Amino acid sequence: MRALRGAILVILAAAAVSRAQSTAGLPWLSPAEQRVRAAKEAIQSNPQRYQAYNDLAFALVSRGRETADLSYYDRAAEAVQESLHLSPNNFEALKAKVEVLLGERRWEEAREIARTLNSSIPDDVPVWGYLAQAASNSGDYDEAVRTTQWMLDLRRNNTRGLLQAADLRVAYGYLDAALDFYNQAYQQVPPVEVGQRAFILTRMAAAEISRGRLDSAQKWLDLAVAQFPGYYLSLETLACLRSAQGRNDEAVDLWRRRNQQEPTAESLYGLAQALDQAGRRDEAKIAYAEFEHAAMGLVDRPANANRQLILYEAEYPHNSREALRIARLEATRRHDVFTLDAYAWALAASGQYAEAKAQMEKALAIGTQDATFFYHAGVIASKLDDQSRAEVYFKQSLDLNPTSAVAKQARQELGSIESRNLLQPVAAHGN
Repeated sequence: MRALRGAILVILAAAAVSRAQSTAGLPWLSPAEQRVRAAKEAIQSNPQRYQAYNDLAFALVSRGRETADLSYYDRAAEAVQESLHLSPNNFEALKAKVEVLLGERRWEEAREIARTLNSSIPDDVPVWGYLAQAASNSGDYDEAVRTTQWMLDLRRNNTRGLLQAADLRVAYGYLDAALDFYNQAYQQVPPVEVGQRAFILTRMAAAEISRGRLDSAQKWLDLAVAQFPGYYLSLETLACLRSAQGRNDEAVDLWRRRNQQEPTAESLYGLAQALDQAGRRDEAKIAYAEFEHAAMGLVDRPANANRQLILYEAEYPHNSREALRIARLEATRRHDVFTLDAYAWALAASGQYAEAKAQMEKALAIGTQDATFFYHAGVIASKLDDQSRAEVYFKQSLDLNPTSAVAKQARQELGSIESRNLLQPVAAHGN
């Protein structure tokens, strides 16, 4: 309830700012855009002040998070370089450099610099956050837990630490506990930071969707969209919600709206899936081709759509060899649960079911609650003739999220197992 009341107050405050800017004939600027403008003005006033370039770099990174436009990270890197030119090895510039690397998903490079910074100043809370984020995305969950705990020990209610703790709770399958931490983080964000507030509300909605609690997800997304209209992540999550609700044409419209602004390979895949689920096969075929073209160009880059590409290649054109090639490449870079799941699915598509099982067990080892994971695990178990285990996995998939995209397939697989179980006694009696 406190989160809801706070969100309503933020909406009113944001609306007041928007009205004031409109009255003055000014376009509405996001918090990050305002900081970019202020930093540029400071640089113009004093080009030799290195901290102004640091401020610009951090603001550009924030704007990159608001838009999914990677060019902001390139511009942030240029600002960092100028700061380091004016003041070599200044601590804030190196922190900004890590922020850029994290935004570009260059996890190990970010981790290496963050470790050096952490050795230099062990009580800097954001640096602990960099270490936690890099570790988590690399699949080093034990290290992510350790560094996140350090953040919270140093400063109990810091927003970055609470968000990292919430994300880890999602990874470990503690979804209610994750929502509690998201809510705590939300309370720490100033009302004017509508972008960050919308991000947290969207993460809460995604957690609710993952277990089929669609009404709660709708509530959080309504608040997010009201606070920060047009935010790409909220639009993506709202499109996923519409798909879960069976409102497939609305999902398509939302993906198209989202892709009007700096589409990514991942968002192109979202559109293709929505078209497919809506039964618009010809349009889906074109959209999948567009996604595949975009994603193939990113395979060797850190910021890629390899997970989506692996799943696509394994399922649609059933190019199992290509799916496995990309999966093995990605598995050399990171070992997070989503990469492990995609790797297992690529192995299964190639008929390598024993190895697929081994990778799937790794993906499930920390307790992640994901309907797609359980469905994949069920299919792999079924291929290995472990029907009792397959049945357990399919039921877990359905129980967790009966509205998920794989729910229909899980029901079909369960029906097949039940039919075989019914026939077995008859066959035995006939013999």
